[in-house]
Amino acid sequence: MRLSIGTTLTIDKDFSEKGDKYKSKVVDYGDGFVMIDYPAHIDTGKTAFFMDGTQLLISFVENKMSYAFRTEVTGRVNRGIPMLKLTYPGDDQLIKIQRREFVRVETAIDVAVDFGGLYQQFVAEDISAGGIALNIGQEDPFEGSEVLDLTIVLPFANDDIKYIRTKAKPVRIWEKDGRRIASMQFSNIDVSDRQNIIRFCFERQLQERNTK
Repeated sequence: MRLSIGTTLTIDKDFSEKGDKYKSKVVDYGDGFVMIDYPAHIDTGKTAFFMDGTQLLISFVENKMSYAFRTEVTGRVNRGIPMLKLTYPGDDQLIKIQRREFVRVETAIDVAVDFGGLYQQFVAEDISAGGIALNIGQEDPFEGSEVLDLTIVLPFANDDIKYIRTKAKPVRIWEKDGRRIASMQFSNIDVSDRQNIIRFCFERQLQERNTK
């Protein structure tokens, strides 16, 4: 798989509360960088002006497969058309994904569950934009519960912390390495909260890739 000139890119601005998305195309690339034309907002069509140092999440589709990578704006160039220069980790560092919104990562983040005004703390086993799995004790604290209120703490690499408050439905109790785990499916999750979970999952994937 190689990123090529003319490839259409979808751009997410990291930590955006609105989950804004932009479109652009690859104009040129080289060792450690990629040049793109100025991004346009998908909904409004307005041109976006990102400052140097802005962190972005880039995704694109090639042969019916989605790929993604994290990048940073490093400058601007005008060669007849204005372009943004971005860092590029290399074709071998692209993350290959089939269903972008349901990328699942293992992570021990804190989750508070509201039992009618009484909050109980749990540690997550994994999370995706579609749901979360929690480590539970030998008892089933969710027995008989249809929908619960969750507060999920998402710590990002830049020390930013997002608090996701959403409803979730317990769907399965299972065991892993002698531990009991409850899988929960999100219900009516806010769009911006889902975008933050997607960014968190990609960030964790890239961290895992870089440590290997």
